[in-house]
Amino acid sequence: MVKRSVEGHVSDSVPASFLQEHDNCTFFIDGASAEQLTRIKSPWLTGEIEWSEKLIRNAVSSLANEMQKPLLMLTKEDYSNYGLSDLLEKHGPVSEINLRVFNGLRDTITGWPGGKPMEDVPRHPERRYPASKRVIIFSPHPDDDIISMGGTFIRLVQQGHEVHVGYQTSGNIAVSDEFVMRQIDFAVEFDSYFEIDKSVAGAIWKDALEFIKLKQPNQKDTPEIRNIKGMIRRTEARATCRYVGVKDENMHFMNLPFYETGLIQKNPPTDVDVKIHMDLIRKVKPHQIFAAGDFADPHGTHKVCFDVMYEALKRLKAENDESIADCTLWLYRGAWAEWDMWDIDMTIPMSPDQVLQKRNGIFIHQSQKDGVVFQGSDSREFWQRAEDRNAGTAKLFDDLGLPQYAALEAFMKFSY
Repeated sequence: MVKRSVEGHVSDSVPASFLQEHDNCTFFIDGASAEQLTRIKSPWLTGEIEWSEKLIRNAVSSLANEMQKPLLMLTKEDYSNYGLSDLLEKHGPVSEINLRVFNGLRDTITGWPGGKPMEDVPRHPERRYPASKRVIIFSPHPDDDIISMGGTFIRLVQQGHEVHVGYQTSGNIAVSDEFVMRQIDFAVEFDSYFEIDKSVAGAIWKDALEFIKLKQPNQKDTPEIRNIKGMIRRTEARATCRYVGVKDENMHFMNLPFYETGLIQKNPPTDVDVKIHMDLIRKVKPHQIFAAGDFADPHGTHKVCFDVMYEALKRLKAENDESIADCTLWLYRGAWAEWDMWDIDMTIPMSPDQVLQKRNGIFIHQSQKDGVVFQGSDSREFWQRAEDRNAGTAKLFDDLGLPQYAALEAFMKFSY
């Protein structure tokens, strides 16, 4: 709709398109909404431009997708017909441009997300030293680590890096009432079997059942129920970390205060949220940080968590804090979308067995399986969304003539 309003034909079916004829009208559009505009998606069609490496990759990979050809099979005629004569003139010949883009994408692929310690690989996405790195994975919700970068998560641990996970929020509003009652029922049975005083668990069961029976849509849970929901998410996250091989002392439940409203609407983040990040970063002194880079919804949990984490990094940098003196920031995407091809700086391949290993890790989050509280318009479960996305990324690379894999997880290097 944004593209039709700004660039499409003026039409009654898109009333905003009439603004194109206004003498003094400016459209203010955020990046996610503007991504389909020609000046963003295909700026070479709007006039002469400065060709950066990212823009060259964008243009040539888009051309290959349009022509349904591998990169190395593109011809001069293909470039000319796609409006890329300027690129040919400035950076040709065709064979060199094709190879340049092919090699650039090929060099993003690595099975060593923490760097390959045994040999010095030219143009490897991650530096070789130190061979054993300290890593923080910031996970906005208690399952984003395994859903969004589970294959990479597992590799980092298996390859001997000291991996920490910072679970930024409790995720407590994403647990169904039915699942809570099931867990309280288990607690009552547990106390009864081991002859523990079950009066406390029984009272909690009774109060929770009474509350849930009368609960209205969008009503805030009681503090007790919210805490139980948070416990459920924490135990699932701990079980996933143990499945991957992370030590208990490297699991950090940050419980950022901005999230703890009990409602979909959150509080604005504060310095307290930033300080929690700064304290963890100072404690770990990471060589790598992996964080969620979903920016489409400025008020979404992923974006707020990123903003708070990024502010922490900026403050530490301004203080010349040694904890980030040798730290690279990598961003992953959530379960729904992947980075554009031209934004990808590192891709981690997965075999069919590794895809299954990641799936089993996602399954540990039972409270998020078989229907979740905030399903949205996508009826697929999280493991299905993740697998479809990772397989889709692998197919994009395969279609461009790059090595074929069952799945790929993609990351963008981000400056701070």
